[in-house]
Amino acid sequence: MLDGAVQLTTADEFIYHEMIAHMPLFAHGKAQEVLIIGGGDGGAAREVLRHDNVKRLIQVEIDRGVVDLCLKYLPELSAGAFDDPRLDLIIGNGAAYMKTRYTAFDVIIVDSTDPVGPGACLFTTEFYTDCAAALAPGGVLVTQNGVPFLQPDELKSTQAIFKSIFAARAAFIATIPSYVGGPMAFGWGGDDPSLLTQSSADLELRYDEAEFKTRYYSPGIHNAALILPPYISALVNGG
Repeated sequence: MLDGAVQLTTADEFIYHEMIAHMPLFAHGKAQEVLIIGGGDGGAAREVLRHDNVKRLIQVEIDRGVVDLCLKYLPELSAGAFDDPRLDLIIGNGAAYMKTRYTAFDVIIVDSTDPVGPGACLFTTEFYTDCAAALAPGGVLVTQNGVPFLQPDELKSTQAIFKSIFAARAAFIATIPSYVGGPMAFGWGGDDPSLLTQSSADLELRYDEAEFKTRYYSPGIHNAALILPPYISALVNGG
């Protein structure tokens, strides 16, 4: 828990981390440069680094204490990811890093807390604009956007900003038992609408070629997760 809110449990963390990592990575298909903002528990990094095509992963985490505590008490979350030579861990402010980053990224994952306290700067027009500028052509930004049933404004405001920045925007969902209130939403932004309408056959081919197994994500789940209940679709479309 952070600030009294459940962030993850070892029982169901795989759902969140597989979806936030594999949705953009399998959609992109050939991502080599990846950035994670947040994610100090190491779960998202663990899943990103399962993709052999990823050549470098930069992770910017504001709180070294989160990393150290998870390595000590929950080492199965990162499963050695922080020892992978492809990972460069930077302790610092993610929003500030986006102002000084030195490369373009194929995938950017914002694995943040909710928009309160230190995490608030990761839900602003300025930050998302910086992320858009940091994406390589065909790149994808994916963000944590809360539980829409209980936190509708989080998704609604993010999607309104995305609409002004990205040629392709969407949201996808996954149900994570530890998070009260039903499905959790993730935001999607990029410049290539075709990445949101890929065939199951193409995704199946990439998944089979990856030669690793997942416990929640699958090519079928990939496309199904983009189909939103009307109450969530209304938020995405400004209702």
